[in-house]
Amino acid sequence: MLTKEQNELLTRTGPGAPCGELMRRYWQPVAVARDLDADPHAVRLLGEDLVLFRDGDGRPALLGRFCPHRGVDLSYGRLEDGGLRCVYHGWLLAPDGACLEQPGEPAGSTYRARVKHTAYPCREAGGLIFAYLGPPPTPTLPTLPFIAGPPERSWATRLFVECNYLQGNEGNVDPQHLSFLHRFFQPDRDRVSHALVQQDAAPAIEVEPTAWGYRIYAVRRLEGDEQYVRVTNFLMPNSSAFVGGPPVDPKVEPLPNGSYYKHHWHVPIDDEHHWKYEITVRVDGPVDGAYVARSYEAVDPWNPVLRRNLRNRYLQDREEQRTSTFTGIGRVFNDHDRMATETQGPIYDRAGEHLGVTDTAIIAMRRQLFAAIDDVGAGRDPLGVQHEGGADVFSELVALEDRLPAGVDFHSYWKAAVSS
Repeated sequence: MLTKEQNELLTRTGPGAPCGELMRRYWQPVAVARDLDADPHAVRLLGEDLVLFRDGDGRPALLGRFCPHRGVDLSYGRLEDGGLRCVYHGWLLAPDGACLEQPGEPAGSTYRARVKHTAYPCREAGGLIFAYLGPPPTPTLPTLPFIAGPPERSWATRLFVECNYLQGNEGNVDPQHLSFLHRFFQPDRDRVSHALVQQDAAPAIEVEPTAWGYRIYAVRRLEGDEQYVRVTNFLMPNSSAFVGGPPVDPKVEPLPNGSYYKHHWHVPIDDEHHWKYEITVRVDGPVDGAYVARSYEAVDPWNPVLRRNLRNRYLQDREEQRTSTFTGIGRVFNDHDRMATETQGPIYDRAGEHLGVTDTAIIAMRRQLFAAIDDVGAGRDPLGVQHEGGADVFSELVALEDRLPAGVDFHSYWKAAVSS
């Protein structure tokens, strides 16, 4: 359990809050790249109201949402003359926050040179738009495979989640819940693991510190002197990598173990809502985006209302719950996860929880976040932040699941995947 003060420390991410200052030391996704068209869009990130757009050269830009002149919403603005023009009085703002024109000022006025609007650097990579909201020096983009690698090897989308980011983060580092929340009474034939996680509901869980956060081993006993091992990862401060659905139709192209995974990134909108970015990553070939997209509900990317939601109890079907699925909430994992995290409330009060032995990775994550908040407070870079010329933090990042003989050392098993 956490005290009220500790819970506040980890869940408040607005400007000036200790965890908010931590989040601002990392690049954070602010949109899916294909959704950013030629129009400005109002966005909210880490409790700040912003406007996201592409400049005249198609490069993403992020400004404070309200005009520095009289506070009009710039998401109604016009993209012209190399910047974003306010429709109220015509002030023109550059992507870097400089004021380029003030049509109402006298000829020869230098007033515009004294106006500097809020602006944050943006980068487009891995199918996402990233923004950095922290102080200088600006770190390099993380060298994650889907960011540093060829664009065809990943596909990204995002889901609106009505709770604090930490609840989603904790769900990703909780291997034990797989034995129940996502249980099907008729397992998915394309995912053998669906049946394997049900054979042992009490996996042995170990945590191994890494340069990006930690590696998680979840080991389940199987019949016939075998073990089912999942190697997953927590990446500071708000994402995870683990084996998920395949990046291509397995009936068309079966892929070997270790050649693909999911990256989930839980990005605070404010303290009570977050975006869950899901990136499907293939290690050595192209992702079939059309195939992966069929796993997600089609919604307006800027106003996403999902069919199953908190207000309609996720359309839970009690007959389905008796006969087909453990939850009665369909067969889509994301719907299960949103139910489990959103029903905890907008900000879960962890003073009332009772953690068990399978919550080892959750405890480790909280400790790393507390340590990183201390690092930022002391003027140090937190874990996993990368700068130009630094080491590749993610060189040993791997996500695996496999059936192994009971005697195989799973601590070193993943290394074969890295070296191959």
